[in-house]
Amino acid sequence: MAKGQGNVVAQNKKARHDYTIVETYEAGLVLTGTEIKSVRAARIQLKDGYVQIKRGEAWLVNVHISPFEQGNIWNTDPERTRKLLLKRKEIAKLEQEVKGTGMTIVPLKVYLKDGFAKLLIGLAKGKHDYDKRESIKRRDQDRDIKRTMKNFNGR
Repeated sequence: MAKGQGNVVAQNKKARHDYTIVETYEAGLVLTGTEIKSVRAARIQLKDGYVQIKRGEAWLVNVHISPFEQGNIWNTDPERTRKLLLKRKEIAKLEQEVKGTGMTIVPLKVYLKDGFAKLLIGLAKGKHDYDKRESIKRRDQDRDIKRTMKNFNGR
């Protein structure tokens, strides 16, 4: 199965709007038992999340996983920092890219792959307002072209 493929649970559409994604990586998530149940129920919010690298480890920050309703005392803090599972070389490369330039690491989507929760993260560069307008303009033009081609082929 390719990177980013699986049963998609949550997506961060705002990330693709606000950032230009340079490269993507697949990371495993270290979750507790009640957290994985909430993720499987699609009760996760990626919108304000980002990835931080500390002491050679990657951490997912500011991602909200709602408490599991039947979890009782085993539920953890919904916004706690969670460890990401990446290869050592990938972490070193990401750390070098983030330190050297004005890039950041953002979560793009969470999906289930072979029973495990995976996170697609992207090495991203922030867009300016004029870049965002250009993206919207290009998307609208592509939509118009497809619509015209569909009508033309239908006759």
